[in-house]
Amino acid sequence: MDKGTSLFNDEPMSFTAIEADAGERLDKFVTESIEEGSVSRTMVQDWIKLGAVLVNERQVKANYKLAVADVVTVIIPEPEEAVIEPQNIPLDVVYEDSDVIVINKPRGMVVHPAPGHYSGTVVNALMYHCKDLSGINGVLRPGIVHRIDKDTSGLIMAAKNDLAHASLAAQLKAHTVTRKYLALVHGTMPHEHGTVDAPIGRDPQDRKVFIVTQRGSKEAVTHFQVAERLGDFTLLELKLETGRTHQIRVHMKYIGHPLAGDPIYGRNKTIGLKGQALHAAVLGFDHPRTGEYLEFSAPIPPDMEHELMILRQR
Repeated sequence: MDKGTSLFNDEPMSFTAIEADAGERLDKFVTESIEEGSVSRTMVQDWIKLGAVLVNERQVKANYKLAVADVVTVIIPEPEEAVIEPQNIPLDVVYEDSDVIVINKPRGMVVHPAPGHYSGTVVNALMYHCKDLSGINGVLRPGIVHRIDKDTSGLIMAAKNDLAHASLAAQLKAHTVTRKYLALVHGTMPHEHGTVDAPIGRDPQDRKVFIVTQRGSKEAVTHFQVAERLGDFTLLELKLETGRTHQIRVHMKYIGHPLAGDPIYGRNKTIGLKGQALHAAVLGFDHPRTGEYLEFSAPIPPDMEHELMILRQR
């Protein structure tokens, strides 16, 4: 499957079926092709009935079996139809001014709403706390410039106006934002530091999973430094040069040191943590209005620190 445009663009999305997709139902293909967790299969089936999903420019049924080279076009209903409500959810605010807010996100909290899941997210909390957020990403992602996975804890920034959003987004694109993570990985890292430079794309066998691949992929670069050796585990400090979905998780698996607790890319459950042992510890950027470089840090959360203490006492 070659992925087309983003879910939240105004233009239709386009997907081309590859050999691995042959014989798969259309509704399943579309559900798994769109950004992880964004739509349900029932929702996709409704779109198909409405004629919002076409195969080779014609309307078919949800149970249509794909053939190699079929071109699937998806016209997403306007997200403005969704109603995203502010919610009084406590936030750990690290920094805030009239342009930017930086929060320390807890493990288990989703960053932004998605169709069918409109509550309990960082966005809901920000809408209650800030009242003013940039509108560049539409009503489902107001203020959101970047994100971290649900079960990754740590620092995330949001923009309060469009000027700030444009500046922060440009910095991310130019790879000038400082993003450092702490990760507990399996195994003894043989080197004190290094770089993983390996492109990432979707796994054609499972489109919810990402792999290192040359096909339909994007550049991905992760730098790592050993922070602490803990027997058959290693605590790493990682610095992102690019920001692909699941980048650290995919790169660490690729080099044979998957993240502890990772339910997708890791090994059998070996620690008590719910989700991957990954924390966005440092975030730095140029202030969108003043140009001053700002850098913030967040301590390892208690649940991850507890697992580290157990390993240190072995």
